[in-house]
Amino acid sequence: MRELKVAKSAGFCFGVSRSVELAEKLLAEGPCCSYGELIHNRQLVQALEAKGLRVVESPEELHPGEKVILRAHGISREVFGKIEKTGALITDATCPKVKAIHTIVSRAEAEGRFVIIIGMRHHPEVEAICGWCGEHEVFENPEELAEWLDCREDFWKKPLTVVAQTTQTHHNFTECCEIIKKRCTNSKISDTICFATSTRQEEAASLAAACDAMVVIGGKHSANSLHLAQICRERCANVQFIEGPEELDLDRLSAAQTVGLTAGASTPAWIIKEVRNKMSDEIKDEIKVEESPVEKELSFDEMLEETLKTIYNGDKVTGTVVTITGTEVSVDLGAKYSGFIPADEFTDDGAKLEDAVKIGDEIEAVVVRVNDVEGTAMLSKKRLDAAKIWSDVEAAVEDGTVMEGVVTEVNKGGVVVSVKGVRVFVPASQTDLPRDADLTQLLKKTVRLRITEVNRARKRVVGSIRRVAQAERRAKVEAIWNEIEVGKRYNGVVKSMTSYGAFVDIGGIDGMVHVSELSWGRIHQPSEVLSVGDEIQVYVISFDKEKRKISLGYKDPNADPWLQFTSKYSVDSVAQVKIVKLMPFGAFAEVVPGIDGLIHISQIANRRIAKPEEVLSVGDVVDAKITAIDEEKHKISLSIRALSVPAPVARAPKAEEKEEGPQEDALVYEVSADGQATGIAPEDEPAEE
Repeated sequence: MRELKVAKSAGFCFGVSRSVELAEKLLAEGPCCSYGELIHNRQLVQALEAKGLRVVESPEELHPGEKVILRAHGISREVFGKIEKTGALITDATCPKVKAIHTIVSRAEAEGRFVIIIGMRHHPEVEAICGWCGEHEVFENPEELAEWLDCREDFWKKPLTVVAQTTQTHHNFTECCEIIKKRCTNSKISDTICFATSTRQEEAASLAAACDAMVVIGGKHSANSLHLAQICRERCANVQFIEGPEELDLDRLSAAQTVGLTAGASTPAWIIKEVRNKMSDEIKDEIKVEESPVEKELSFDEMLEETLKTIYNGDKVTGTVVTITGTEVSVDLGAKYSGFIPADEFTDDGAKLEDAVKIGDEIEAVVVRVNDVEGTAMLSKKRLDAAKIWSDVEAAVEDGTVMEGVVTEVNKGGVVVSVKGVRVFVPASQTDLPRDADLTQLLKKTVRLRITEVNRARKRVVGSIRRVAQAERRAKVEAIWNEIEVGKRYNGVVKSMTSYGAFVDIGGIDGMVHVSELSWGRIHQPSEVLSVGDEIQVYVISFDKEKRKISLGYKDPNADPWLQFTSKYSVDSVAQVKIVKLMPFGAFAEVVPGIDGLIHISQIANRRIAKPEEVLSVGDVVDAKITAIDEEKHKISLSIRALSVPAPVARAPKAEEKEEGPQEDALVYEVSADGQATGIAPEDEPAEE
């Protein structure tokens, strides 16, 4: 053997440590009794017997006034009552984690629920649990459970409560739970496996997989030690399960390069050290021993000193969540006390208990009440959190920290914001709402605020939402002016409108969209396109940083109707147009939305007409030929006459009767700055009489 690895979690759990310490205290006052073996370790029980501890197996063996300590595995409700009737003085050393199971199954009995226990049916802990149940069954493995459920379909819809022996393997318990979940529709499952047991089992599995040989120390009737040996055998072919150094077979370890060493929860540190020392003394090869807590434990008393410290009301403690029930969360404090936190401390804000806390979580809390008799300590996470929050709130006044909370209440003077459980009053003038605004619109909203006043003695805190909002607005405004450029796009909100345009907030700054930039088509008022409160995308046309003015555009430059027109039509093209306006000199017709062309009166018909109304009406759709395009001024000339069949001529006109007037198509109208087209018809000479 070249290397020895000792499990860090080997040895006493805090429940065993607590029961041994209680026994030592009683023995210091004189002889006493233990109802059943205090823990499953022969050597330790013998050592305690030598100090005056008498083991009894029935209440009848007790005498009135005699001191009796109840074993760590617990006893049934019936036996407890019988012991009380003897008049013996009881010290309850039941592991708090086991007592938590008693509470769960007792509640199940009161609710009329059937209890299923996963564990070794003849183990003292399981027998004690059964004694606190109503109707129940015990199953040692998934096969037993599946077979029973297959024959009892009447239990598939029955209300069930499921618990586990604290030293069960997670693998066995998980498989049983999967079977129950598949068949039963009304089950409540509580994972009551001790967290320390789970940690020890996981560590043993990892160690066994990495070593050539394993040594497991523990009592032959210790459930958790038996499970450790089983777990190791599943991963390592060379496993020794021993109670002490005298049983160690060194020959089986001589060929192993790496040996792992672990021990059950009821194995004293001095036995672990004796086994390890025997390996070191009798194996001639140089070995490397990984440091573990056992290395530092010089005596059994010193081992207890660190783990069995007394705690007091008001102490801040840190522990690990080991059990979660509907009413409380059990916390392993690594001391003689089992801590618990009421479940409602995790759910008062509407959260689900399973989402708020999980087994294995490390929690800080403050001690509210200590029960030395039962070895329990009531803890409060909320009180510790509140104390921390008050410190944060007080510091926020000095450093100006912005805090976040939810508005929970509205009153005449303002609103109340809950900041991590601390009530912060915000006056109406500091809510950042307009004067006389309805404050209820803030209810249940998350807000950011600064703390302006704190009086811890009176529990008075005042804050301001307005200060944060103003600072954030200023920061946004400066950021916009620092980054603004022509063409940059912004998402904005329409704040107000006038006859000449709309003002749009682009993040703390208002820019103006001129009416001509709202639409490519004809509009008379901005309200034809936008409404106050509309969220729109705009782009920067121009800006003046000194005057703080921004001109914005709304209509899409890519949707320019002139580009659409020129991409589709050219001179001599024929277009279907819509008459939109009649004038004395002709008619305006829409070629594409946003683009109009002029049909001069001389180009409306193949005959002379006095006015356009003789042939056309607004809304008519006709075909027209494009006769001219002015790209620079965006003007179009149209002709209906060019597509008409010439009228028959009755006689040739005299020279003096020939008509005077335009003989060619021409652009004869102007377009104003706002897009309105106007024109002047050529003057017709008066006809001869």
